[in-house]
Amino acid sequence: MKRFGIILVVGLLLSSLILASCSSGAPAPEKPKESAKPVTIKLGHTVNEKDAFHVAAVKFKELVEAKSNGTVKIELHPNGELGDERTMLEGMQMGSVDMGVITSGPFVNFVPEFGVVDLPFLFRDAPHAYKVFDGPIGKSLLKKLEPSGLKGLAFAERGFRHLTNSKRPIKTPEDVKGLKIRVMQNPVFQDTFKALGANAVPMSWTEVITALQQKTIDGQENPINVIYAYKLWETQKYMSLTAHAYSPAIFVMSLKLFNSLTPEQQKIIETSAQEAAEYERKWDADNEATQLKAITENGMKVEKPDTEAFRKAVKSIYDKYQDKFGKDLIEAIINTK
Repeated sequence: MKRFGIILVVGLLLSSLILASCSSGAPAPEKPKESAKPVTIKLGHTVNEKDAFHVAAVKFKELVEAKSNGTVKIELHPNGELGDERTMLEGMQMGSVDMGVITSGPFVNFVPEFGVVDLPFLFRDAPHAYKVFDGPIGKSLLKKLEPSGLKGLAFAERGFRHLTNSKRPIKTPEDVKGLKIRVMQNPVFQDTFKALGANAVPMSWTEVITALQQKTIDGQENPINVIYAYKLWETQKYMSLTAHAYSPAIFVMSLKLFNSLTPEQQKIIETSAQEAAEYERKWDADNEATQLKAITENGMKVEKPDTEAFRKAVKSIYDKYQDKFGKDLIEAIINTK
């Protein structure tokens, strides 16, 4: 009996200690955190698989899926499968399109200040452009997209744009006069080519190849990578290395979708976009000489024009747009070192 009594007392003491610890406010063991739900993001662009945009998109996919351990999947849709660029941007606003790599031109329809980057001969060289777009000016422009329901992530590259046509060599602004030139659906580009005396034809890229084949337009303007990727020597005999504008490309997604992601997923998306953008820029630089050689070997005649004459011919564009974009912003871009 004594032994039984001792066991009973010990048992009662242990029970009281357990009750006391529970009532003292000691935290209960943490429940394991729920892992983020797997998500698949559809990323679209309007060009083919040889284009630098696709290089950027593939790298982004690799980075996101690796950083997220496969819980965030990126599904690529090239060749305009999700629509032209403006259609994709409008879809992102509504939440019906997830994400894209989009040239800078169509963004002026949503944020007019974006047009500043399309001013002719604004950027000295590629490193100058990178400093602008990776710095405070670029971050400010991306932030301005949010009231339109778009989440700007990073500036990739379309590149310095050059002029091609099927009619004649272009060495001076006089040679441009009268040509029907396809330009992006962007008033700065339209006004720039009107200033050169061209008939500027705004058109989505998905329509351009057919228009060149049918000769409803004489020419177009794009970076070397695009001219190479689309074999434009098949419809264009002449190329002029005007480098009249530098075009970035934006990794952009639906703000609604971005806000639905966890903070960890958002960070993965943002860092991967920047890393993919920088990877694509280097890819462009590494491949440009080879692509230009292939262009000439396939019969396109390449000219080096009088760049200074072109600069003077489009000076009026700065006078027209400095109030709209802000003289201070233009000067800040020009003075970025």
